[in-house]
Amino acid sequence: MSTVVKRWTYDDLAAMPEDNVIREILDGELFVSPSPFVRHQRIVGRLVFAIGNYLEKHRIGEVFAAPLDTVFSIDNVCDPDVLFVSHKRSSIVTKKHIQGSPDFVIEVLSEFNRKNDEVRKLEIYQRFDVTEYWIVDPDANTIRVFRRDGRALPLVSELAASAGDVATTPILPGLTIDLTELFR
Repeated sequence: MSTVVKRWTYDDLAAMPEDNVIREILDGELFVSPSPFVRHQRIVGRLVFAIGNYLEKHRIGEVFAAPLDTVFSIDNVCDPDVLFVSHKRSSIVTKKHIQGSPDFVIEVLSEFNRKNDEVRKLEIYQRFDVTEYWIVDPDANTIRVFRRDGRALPLVSELAASAGDVATTPILPGLTIDLTELFR
C-alpha cells in the first residue's frame, strides 16, 4: 500500500486564511509554527532598525521584516525574519510578495524553527543564490554568517556577544551591528 503525500505550492499557501501562524513551504512540505516569542521579536526589531537607519543614509535597497512571503519557486516559499533587496534586484519586489532571491537574509532561531533555519532553509538559500545568510541564535547570543562563494554558501564566521564582536556585511558596507546591544 502506498501513501500519496501532498506537495504544497504557493497557490495552496495563498488560499489559506489569515491568522497568527507562520506557514512556509520547504521543498513542497508545509511547515506551520506559531508567532515567535518576545525576545525573538526584539532582536528582529533591532536588526530592522539598524539596517533601516543605514539605508536612510545609503539608498541602495530596501529592508523587509516578516511576515512577507519570499517565493523562490512554486514549492519553496520562505518567510525570513529580515531580508534585504538591493536596487539591482528590485524587480523581485511585487505587490504581494518577494518573487526571487533577496541579496541578504536573516533568520532568528526560535524553539519552533531551529532545524528548518539551520538545515533546510540554508540549503534552499544556497540553491536559490542568496548572497548572504545570517543565523541569529538568541540562546547562544551568536550569529553564524554564511556568504556566497561561487555556487556554495559556506560558513565564514561565527560571532559572539561574549567576545564583543560586531556583525558586518560587504552587502551593506559600513553597517556595524554590536552584538552586545543586539542581544541585550
